[in-house]
Amino acid sequence: MSSLLRKEMQRMLFRPEGQKLQKFIEIHEATPGRHFLCVYVTKTKEVQLCVVRSQKSLYSGSNKLQNSQKSQNSGSKKKLKSQFCLSSCLEDSYLRTEVWLLQDLTLLDGRDPDVDDPCFLMHFSTVRSVTAFSCSAKYCMARALVALSDKHCGRPLTLVNYDLAYISSSSIYLNRGDCVVLMQICFYAANLVCLSLCPVPLD
Repeated sequence: MSSLLRKEMQRMLFRPEGQKLQKFIEIHEATPGRHFLCVYVTKTKEVQLCVVRSQKSLYSGSNKLQNSQKSQNSGSKKKLKSQFCLSSCLEDSYLRTEVWLLQDLTLLDGRDPDVDDPCFLMHFSTVRSVTAFSCSAKYCMARALVALSDKHCGRPLTLVNYDLAYISSSSIYLNRGDCVVLMQICFYAANLVCLSLCPVPLD
């Protein structure tokens, strides 16, 4: 579902302006509709964050459909059909309500690493509080921002009150030196297996 939503937002909101959506999470907001915190790269390789509001809207051709329906007979079956057509004309529309530059993000505050808290604070010229739908989504966004800041802004992103074991590279992501050591261990283990399988000459 998230991959389909990502493709839809990319097609409708970001692609027309030559932008590429990198990461998004759904967030809680006071205003009606679904809301997402999105990170994307512009045509000039600038990284921006935005809050996107999604809501249902009618297709532009729905007025023509309504006018044509008025000229039809009002049988019960036709009424049901017209209601179905109107509901099928609803689609999600996406609107950016707030936009920031990643380079202006001076601090990302996770509030408390010892508590399962989905809320975090983004420090720009003002502080923006964001509440994700889960603590996992909060950490996914933090990892994406750290990687994009290193790649596009040329500086490490300052984080506080995060469990850095879930942010930085873990043992799953091995560097080159770790790979060499792992290969040597596997080589020695293979030799031991071969030696154990070799028959021992009997006198």
